[in-house]
Amino acid sequence: MHDGVDGVGAHSPRMCILSFCPLFLLPADPFWVTNTCMNGVKFSLAGAQLTALGSGALWWAEKRLLCVSDLHLGKASRLARNNAPPLPPHETRDTLIRLENDLNHTSAATVICLGDSFDDKEAAQNLPEDERLWITRLQAGRRWVWIEGSHDPGPVQLGGSHLAELPLPPLTFRHIAQPGKSGEISGHFHPKVKVQTRLRTISRPAFLFDSDRVILPAFGTYTGGLHSNDTAFASIMRHDAMAIITGQTPRIVPMPR
Repeated sequence: MHDGVDGVGAHSPRMCILSFCPLFLLPADPFWVTNTCMNGVKFSLAGAQLTALGSGALWWAEKRLLCVSDLHLGKASRLARNNAPPLPPHETRDTLIRLENDLNHTSAATVICLGDSFDDKEAAQNLPEDERLWITRLQAGRRWVWIEGSHDPGPVQLGGSHLAELPLPPLTFRHIAQPGKSGEISGHFHPKVKVQTRLRTISRPAFLFDSDRVILPAFGTYTGGLHSNDTAFASIMRHDAMAIITGQTPRIVPMPR
């Protein structure tokens, strides 16, 4: 295991948070955050120790499990079919490169794709052969689970398991968060937060989490997103929810509302 994910030294949770966001007032007992490192933030959910990676993937070291959400492979081809404004045609390859980097970094034994892995059924069916073989190579020697999404029922023509959701106690993996549930890992919303830099305000994909759930950012390239202050999050995220901003050096902040 690389030191950047699972081999960081011991620090107090409060000091780890403050090292990333000294301008925010944080809860007096941020019990869910256990550590931070240069390319991930470690926290606990329902007793499971998880790491939010800067790439937007979630790592569960105990299970050697890597989880990604909303790859939206083939989005450029879908837009082209519908005569919509085009995207650069390399978006699927860029997403697969980043996924392969995370798999090499973690040596994951299990991969869970949390739905909307393809932009629609036709995008999955029309996947170029070289990209299909690329996915097959990434799957080799691993358990690979496709969770059904709202854009696709799971790419049934590709290898791996195809499930509506996956209970893996103490956690449950599903595409869309369900109010009232706990120990839940989901995606769907493509959460983002606004970040103030010295020069301007920018938007970045982010994990949203509280003591009940984690909502993953979209892993796919050119997927857009929903800001954390959107009313869609009001009924599912607790008032003390936090956000982990993705990037080379992930930052944890109170979830902007």
